[in-house]
Amino acid sequence: MSNKKYKKLTPTQQEYQRFAKEREPKRSVLFNIAKAFLVGGTICTIGQGLQMFFVTYFNFTEKTAGNPTVAVLIFASALLTGLGVYDHIAQWGGAGTAVPVTGFANTVTSAAIEHRSEGYVLGVGGNMFKIAGPVIVFGVFSAFVVAIIKIAVQVLGGVK
Repeated sequence: MSNKKYKKLTPTQQEYQRFAKEREPKRSVLFNIAKAFLVGGTICTIGQGLQMFFVTYFNFTEKTAGNPTVAVLIFASALLTGLGVYDHIAQWGGAGTAVPVTGFANTVTSAAIEHRSEGYVLGVGGNMFKIAGPVIVFGVFSAFVVAIIKIAVQVLGGVK
């Protein structure tokens, strides 16, 4: 299977590929998994702590405490991205920083920062929504499909 990718390469290119692969640093998969678990778990624990904070001190229910919790996590992720801290955490923790809320906020903020020299509308706004747009559209479409399935089950199954 790996020979297929070498078929179109010249002998010199194949030799270089072998040379590069021999010198590529070996990565500890288990260590990277542990770091990702630690970072992702820490982000989720912070989120749970925030939710309990809102329930305890602001009389939210567990259901309604989710909204301010998500807002704080998004703000913190965007702020840490702007300060350059989130990139260092992501470099060390890898996939653990891809926890949906904070990872998405980091991605959108990074795109805005990267393209700010192109102007606020076409640079910041346009590139932010290039990344956020498909995610939002997919989320809305998925919610629509799930709602249709739920309604169909209720109508066909007589569930109330």
